[in-house]
Amino acid sequence: MLSFITSLIPTSYLIPGWLTLDINPLDSLLQGLVGACGISVLCSTIRLHLFLEEESCNDKDTLSQRTPSHQRSTYSGLFGMLQFFFVTGMLAVVGSRVASLVVLEFCLRAVSGLVTAGPESRKFVQQLLVQSQFSLGCALTCSLHFLHEGASQRWLCLLLAAALSWFLASQATRLLHHVMALYKLHSSQRYCGICICLLTSGCCVLPMLCRTMIITFSVAVVASISIINQHFLSATEALRFWTPLTICYTLLVVYMQEEQHRLPGSQAVLNTVVVRLGGLMILMLTVGRWADVLHILMCFLGEASCLIPTKDLLDAASSQDEEDYTDYVQRERQQRPQAQEKEHQR
Repeated sequence: MLSFITSLIPTSYLIPGWLTLDINPLDSLLQGLVGACGISVLCSTIRLHLFLEEESCNDKDTLSQRTPSHQRSTYSGLFGMLQFFFVTGMLAVVGSRVASLVVLEFCLRAVSGLVTAGPESRKFVQQLLVQSQFSLGCALTCSLHFLHEGASQRWLCLLLAAALSWFLASQATRLLHHVMALYKLHSSQRYCGICICLLTSGCCVLPMLCRTMIITFSVAVVASISIINQHFLSATEALRFWTPLTICYTLLVVYMQEEQHRLPGSQAVLNTVVVRLGGLMILMLTVGRWADVLHILMCFLGEASCLIPTKDLLDAASSQDEEDYTDYVQRERQQRPQAQEKEHQR
């Protein structure tokens, strides 16, 4: 029935071929919905981790030393729903080819950043998780496109995946609202099983999230390479595409690492998005198609819709790193006089 309806759409003489979607519009919409739900789960988990981390610091009587530099809002209500459906539309419109390039670019940036992060690895991981929102949506859509390619009942499989993703996203949002509202009361009175579990094992939230992201992007890298190679007729044409892509993004990664050390967290991230997507657009103008250029413009809007509402999370990671450094300096200053006194006594 769906194929019969889509066959009646006069795309051949009214709409240019490079403006049409890669797959059925319903399949694209379901894939975008799964990607948006994944982004929602990621944001809820990051906020939950930051909230638990701040509460653990408060329990250690360091509240007077730590001043909150941000307000963690969950962006619920009308604005949250509009942002969710906007991201869904962007992920549905972006083609599988450009989505695959976004995934590969993010993985290259993540690996090189983790290698060069050094002692700032914890800060970099938290910032990287926030920056990976739209890339995670592209990773989920690429993986679904690759895994369900050629399936006879593709729309039914995607519908089940979308329903499960919606359920997980709603449960993650409800958990975040519950914890932010009642965690202090329930953890102190040992009343709620969920809050007690987070009190005892809340430090495992960030490692669990990192392992989940590694598995997700590992599958997405395989899917992305397979999707991109389908557009090439020979190995020479593939080599002509991959060589400038690798060189371009290696240089961009080095530049972006320097920018993140020089500028504040949120400002560096926004500048980085413009630089790397601008480089990707230039590459697509040389070896790509007009559809790829249009999809990259959609990626600009998708990245902005994900990062602008979560600037507080980027600032939170930077402020926590600065607070940890000041605490370390204060402990060192307190230990030095004690060590000098012991040496004089000897």
